Amino acid sequence: MSTGGSSHGNGLPPASSDRNGPVVWWSQPFTAATVTAVRHAVAARVAAAGLTGDEADDFVLAVHELVINAVCHGDGSGRVELRRVDDSLVCDVVDHGTGSGGLPVHLSAPNVPGGRGLWLAQELTGALALTRRADGVTASVTVPLTAPDALAANQPDPAGAAADRRDASPAEGSTT
Repeated sequence: MSTGGSSHGNGLPPASSDRNGPVVWWSQPFTAATVTAVRHAVAARVAAAGLTGDEADDFVLAVHELVINAVCHGDGSGRVELRRVDDSLVCDVVDHGTGSGGLPVHLSAPNVPGGRGLWLAQELTGALALTRRADGVTASVTVPLTAPDALAANQPDPAGAAADRRDASPAEGSTT
């Protein structure tokens, strides 16, 4: 089931909010049986939002790791929610687990199986937030929708930069 606002003609979700905060653009429940389908659905929504390349792949993998974490360490199910906040895409993975332990975000020892999901989500996005609630945990990752390279490409040329890009081949007859 998909909920949330409509998208602009370019597929980008609207940056909208109400008095409770940013509006959820897309929401999907998950269980262990639907992890793969949810990953594909998240990838499609991320592409529709205009995110491509490594940034999109990293974001989708980070969300997938959070979903797996919720299945393994929560109550086996949860909900993925995507929302647009300004020029960023935010994904919340909400579970209703009763775990009372800490929320470790560290790299497990190489000889320990598992235990790397939160660390991977942090490394892949650089923007992992964990919120323990009375009824579970919300793990959130954020990615900018405007790539830094695209911003740099649209900036005015600094003085002299154009000259540096000119053909630097030696003049005919030169022996350099």
